[in-house]
Amino acid sequence: MKKIFFVLFLLSFQLHAQLPTTKVMSFQENLIFDLPSVRDLAMSKKGDEIYFTVQGYQGELSTIVYSKFIQGKWNTLAIASFSGKYDDLEPFLSNDELRLYFASNRPTNVSTDTLVDFDIWYVERKSIHDPWLRPINMGAPVNTSQDEFYPCITLSGNLYFTGGGEGTKGKDDIFMSEWVNGKFTVPVSLDTTINSEGYEFNAFIAPDESYLLFTGYNRTGGQGSGDLFISKKMEDGKWGQAESLGTEINSKQMDYCPFVNTTTNELFFTSKRNSLGARKNEFKNLNQLLKEMNSFSNGLSRLYRTPFSID
Repeated sequence: MKKIFFVLFLLSFQLHAQLPTTKVMSFQENLIFDLPSVRDLAMSKKGDEIYFTVQGYQGELSTIVYSKFIQGKWNTLAIASFSGKYDDLEPFLSNDELRLYFASNRPTNVSTDTLVDFDIWYVERKSIHDPWLRPINMGAPVNTSQDEFYPCITLSGNLYFTGGGEGTKGKDDIFMSEWVNGKFTVPVSLDTTINSEGYEFNAFIAPDESYLLFTGYNRTGGQGSGDLFISKKMEDGKWGQAESLGTEINSKQMDYCPFVNTTTNELFFTSKRNSLGARKNEFKNLNQLLKEMNSFSNGLSRLYRTPFSID
């Protein structure tokens, strides 16, 4: 028993020792500062094309926007050609960047405008310079009469996503559907080393499926709200026990929607961290007060980044 405990302790120490300790930084503060609430970053491997979700203050609107880095600067944000009418969120670019997956409550029947549950959809383009074509619903067995969110595709074609319907171990779970012989298999909830009786959602899976990042809500080992956790694939093919990314990254507020650019080795995530009141300033006028209240880390949903490597 002591030997087993020592091995588990050593694995835990190695995992924590490899996590980043660099201070978390805001991402493109000038680009997104005037937006009420943003989340779900997707980025090209070169880091020159980004997609993310803009929402209302209470999530009552949800639209995917994008920008491209051209001639040394980011273009003005624009609504993605396939978005703007329905509630769209959580974009994810395929490895070749010719397909973009997202979640949407748009009608599956083009002859009606009746909104349904959230499904996973995708759009395609012929090249990275061409426009996106019409959205396509992924259909069964991935999509069901329940909600499906936060798609993430691996190099092998396997799909990981958030689901809250049949087969969950509690509330929302992380599901996986294998790509076998040109078809997706019936999705299954991941191991109890990842999923619990609570809420697990917003999973980013490494392209080679060696590790998985996700959000656990009010989970043991977290800071008391939504926190980012990591699970590594073991030699036997099973998922290791998930562990928190720690206080270097997680805050006491909601931290969620992880995305890793494996080319630049950066972790991007969404956070509602709040620094208001940390400095007990005396405000002499309303402008000073509003400047403080409108600071980047003011409790609204914002994008952050930090160097990331587990090698």
